[in-house]
Amino acid sequence: MSNNFNTIFERLPGLKVHPRAPLFETPTPLEDLENLGKDLGIELTIKRDDCLPLAMGGNKIRQLEYYFGQAIQQGAGTVLITGAVQSNFVRLCAAGARKFGMTSICQLERRVLKDDVFYNTSGNVLLLNLLGAEIVNFSRGENEAAADANLDKIAKKKRSKGYNPYVIHLGLNHPPIGGLGYAAAAVETLIQYNNRGDLPDCVVMPSGSGLTHAGFLAGARAMGWDVPVLGICVRREAELQRQRIHKRAIEVAAMLTDKSVISEADIWLDDDSLAPGYGQMNEQVSEAILLAATTEALLLDPVYCGRTLAGLIRNVRKGSIEAGAKVLTFHTGGHPGIFAYQNDLLSLSETGGYN
Repeated sequence: MSNNFNTIFERLPGLKVHPRAPLFETPTPLEDLENLGKDLGIELTIKRDDCLPLAMGGNKIRQLEYYFGQAIQQGAGTVLITGAVQSNFVRLCAAGARKFGMTSICQLERRVLKDDVFYNTSGNVLLLNLLGAEIVNFSRGENEAAADANLDKIAKKKRSKGYNPYVIHLGLNHPPIGGLGYAAAAVETLIQYNNRGDLPDCVVMPSGSGLTHAGFLAGARAMGWDVPVLGICVRREAELQRQRIHKRAIEVAAMLTDKSVISEADIWLDDDSLAPGYGQMNEQVSEAILLAATTEALLLDPVYCGRTLAGLIRNVRKGSIEAGAKVLTFHTGGHPGIFAYQNDLLSLSETGGYN
């Protein structure tokens, strides 16, 4: 085990009791975005989870370590997962399965109604095919319970044939195992800031299925770190997401400590950049993508990172994040998705904005 994770377990001992299948060992870097920060009037730092080392990287590697830890402990040979057509989580699950000598069944939900050939065949879909994943299409795109139920149906058939599958569910009636990965990320981040002799005034991150946001919040609070954590809604409106994050953060925290560390006041969300909905471009997202590329040569996908930066910018401009604040955000990866949205992004590069 690396010194990084030994130190993390020392700071948050509750993590150590949960099985983890290592997919990386060294911390992802903190990068100061001086040009973009100057433009926005803040001190902006980004944690580069896009640099995680599996199959084009991304933050879901942190979550998958704990799902695969359970799968290996249970002797599974196949892992099943569900997500949007261009899901980074699904792509990294298929990659992790190969690393651990397993096969994968990847269910792709039609959450975004795009007939664009690039969206449906390029990016993460192309990589799934290269990884040899078994792809199942699921037409009911915004029905989490139905998607999970269909995975269970497939797994039941596999068991009847003598296989031992492991299912990664997304619904709220299943344990938030993946949140442990971002609880560990909170510890890793605090250690890095302690080494810098500094602390952020707030953290800004995407809030979708919720385990990145809730896991980080639970890990921070379990250590006694009271940094405000702003979740930028990428899938559902803030009021619905508030209930989800509160529930998930309490559940993850309970896996780490017997203390009550999460309150409703900890849940800070913004959905001003969400419309017209998950995986769809808007003017704020297009501006954020262009700003990151032209000021920092930082490439952001439209679904998570572009929308998160858009929400961060909006909160700076409306004063929710004060001028001069030290702000940490996360690059959660998603680079393959850039190619799936190339028609939208080519329009940006040609016009300098969103049409």
